[in-house]
Amino acid sequence: MQERESVRLNKFISESGICSRREADRFIEQGVVTLNGRTAVVGDKVGAGDEVKVNGRLIEAQNKEKFVFIALNKPVGVVCTTDSAERNNITNFVRHRERIFPIGRLDKDSQGLIFLTSNGDLVNKILRAGNQHEKEYVVTVHRPITPDFISGMASGVPILGTRTKRCKVEQLSTFVFRLTLVEGMNRQIRRMCEYFDYEVRKLERTRIMNIRLGNLQVGQWRNLTENELSQLMKSIEGSSGLAPEGHRSRRPKPGTAKPGTEKPGTARPGVAKTGAKRRPPVKAKKGWPYD
Repeated sequence: MQERESVRLNKFISESGICSRREADRFIEQGVVTLNGRTAVVGDKVGAGDEVKVNGRLIEAQNKEKFVFIALNKPVGVVCTTDSAERNNITNFVRHRERIFPIGRLDKDSQGLIFLTSNGDLVNKILRAGNQHEKEYVVTVHRPITPDFISGMASGVPILGTRTKRCKVEQLSTFVFRLTLVEGMNRQIRRMCEYFDYEVRKLERTRIMNIRLGNLQVGQWRNLTENELSQLMKSIEGSSGLAPEGHRSRRPKPGTAKPGTEKPGTARPGVAKTGAKRRPPVKAKKGWPYD
């Protein structure tokens, strides 16, 4: 094993990818962290050959070359899947030397910010925490924006058998507005606009939580900075990778859209095609060490 300099225990734990430094301190204070068999204290340092356990589980700092977390400015046409059957899948586009996974989705016809990581636990935690965190979009539509459109979008729109949550909407120019969501239904913004007879000409995600697209050019990607990753970790401290007890999805089952919630004269999106196969439910992994 390669020799390493001694590091503070909270930093060592956070580099394993399981939590932030602040949460590592909390684990230490709770007495669930041991260093070489003894109960650790805040301020301990870890050197080469030291053994660290959290809740009885042996951990080690993750190799930074293997722990990948990047921000990509996804172009239109790239599909947010790792499925090799999809020629334009996002992993083929990035061509990273490590195996990485997209966190969430961004429509094929949309562009902008999306995260990819090699840490599967972080994927689950961020997705579970995602409905409590902001995602910002800049949208261009095909005809002039009106005050009624802005207020209607902000107040919640009936789509997919439910109503979207209230959100922040700001007009930027005649055809362009900024919208901030704390949820992510299928093609949500496009469906919201369609309800008011607006067609989306361009949709770009410019921010996820504390990470902004900035001057990252379309098709380019970059590693998150240490400060960005630290803030992001803090924002998902309460997420275990499991749905909270009593959680129910807001997305309706295929074919169960409530009558009257869609605009009259329009087809109800989200109704399953006849004969469509249902995917088996995915069993969530246990969210150690947060459970």
